[in-house]
Amino acid sequence: MIDPLDFLEIDALLSEEERLTRATIADFVAERVLPNVSEWFEYGIFPRELVRELGKIGVLGMHLRGYGCAGASAVAYGLACLELEAGDTGVRSFVSVQGSLAMHAIARFGSEAQRTTWLPRMASGECIGCFGLTEPDFGSNPAGMRAYARRDGSDYILRGTKMWISNGSIADIAVVWAQTEDGIRGFIVPAEVKGFTARDIERKLSLRASVTSELVFDDCRLPEDALLAEARGLSAPLSCLDEARYGIVWGAMGSARTCYGSALEYAKTRVQFGRPIGGFQLIQQRLVEMLLELQKGTLLALHLGRMKDRGGLRSAQVSFGKLNNVRAALQIARSARALLGGSGITLEYPVMRHMANLESVFTYEGTHEIHTLILGQAITGLPAFL
Repeated sequence: MIDPLDFLEIDALLSEEERLTRATIADFVAERVLPNVSEWFEYGIFPRELVRELGKIGVLGMHLRGYGCAGASAVAYGLACLELEAGDTGVRSFVSVQGSLAMHAIARFGSEAQRTTWLPRMASGECIGCFGLTEPDFGSNPAGMRAYARRDGSDYILRGTKMWISNGSIADIAVVWAQTEDGIRGFIVPAEVKGFTARDIERKLSLRASVTSELVFDDCRLPEDALLAEARGLSAPLSCLDEARYGIVWGAMGSARTCYGSALEYAKTRVQFGRPIGGFQLIQQRLVEMLLELQKGTLLALHLGRMKDRGGLRSAQVSFGKLNNVRAALQIARSARALLGGSGITLEYPVMRHMANLESVFTYEGTHEIHTLILGQAITGLPAFL
């Protein structure tokens, strides 16, 4: 019998090690996330105790090598993102920000002393990181950032504001990008530095089981060794975003799978007019459309993962995956919500929660419009951003 959640037998394309990774993360999500996540979402809670547990199962920076990191393949990391987001986007977002943004920036652009100091603690969950790039007036145009770090002897004085920063108020360090006399540079800013404050963004209707903050730097004095010496120009933070976007390509399919699975089960058990609604043609059409997009998106994620493991994945191809898979996941979530009727708007089912979260994923790490223009430039050779 065909598995309705793996119609094309994509599981057979995975190695035994990859299937073991996926199963380990799926078990963790089933035991630690699913029994509690509706309450976390309802009351706007991100449980700090989860961080050490995520470190214990090895997912924090799992695709990095050395310094306590597992050195897993891109596909294995992608599968972890899929299973984490099948639980909740907030959990996957934490792992992405910790590993693909903050840790990746330090691993790629930091000194050996910085890597040794921070990465093992971040991999274990002892130290939480965030990534300060976006500003209140400069989201899609980070090159216009106003945050500035000026030289003062051998130190830097950092002033500015960052907005929509995941993990911000719970972070022990922030990787912050700022203008300098030498162009855009990156800095490691410990949370205890004088002049650094973080304020949570309240009243969110999306990513409620996640911390989102505003970071304010009021003349923070940083020693020269806070500088990420190998990071020069905007290409450095953008390369980190590509790492996070890759995880989203997979993660979005986790949300989509949960929504499709919930809708399928509901359709087989919800009785109207004397029979399950799954027996009606229009409901079957809705389910089949969800299945098509889910399986295509998962195959796309796997293909991009294999490309990344070969070392041949380009930035525009990551944009292709982010644009397609998040759009498809949101369509699946909306369709599943409609199929569930009134039940679809309650937290008794996961669909509305995932749908609300995906609205944020649709925007962050590059909006739908920005990725459209990235692809447009890639195929025509003509930039259309201005």
